[in-house]
Amino acid sequence: MREVSGDLWTFADLGHWIVITTNGTVKRDGRLVMGRGVAAAAARRYPTLPSELGQVVARSGSHVWPMVKYRLFSFPVKWHYFERADPRLITESATELVEKVMGVNNFFRPCITTVYLVRPGCGNGHLTWDTVKPLISPILDDRFVIVEREP
Repeated sequence: MREVSGDLWTFADLGHWIVITTNGTVKRDGRLVMGRGVAAAAARRYPTLPSELGQVVARSGSHVWPMVKYRLFSFPVKWHYFERADPRLITESATELVEKVMGVNNFFRPCITTVYLVRPGCGNGHLTWDTVKPLISPILDDRFVIVEREP
């Protein structure tokens, strides 16, 4: 796992795969709750994403899901939008992310060589990077780049 300073959306605009942190709450209208942080930014950029991701989560659960047409992966950090981030869920999501990248690489060409993500659970999830980094650094290899917002 590598770390850089910058804006996650710069990497998305350059065509790279990104990760958005999510939760498992689906509204009555079928849309995933994506009201804050990087999830809210993704929902503004891709207006149909909350419905599409909501359908997947409602059908198959809150997991890491590749959303190929947007070149992004969901990454659950909370069970419900109003909760704090769950360190155990972040660890599970990091493991799933590695598995999903491998699966996408086996199905699509060219292979995904780099994936950019924010510090999961460290914004609206209220965890510290000192708590999260030791959980995910043994799981995420150098294909994964943590993007810390520039001051």
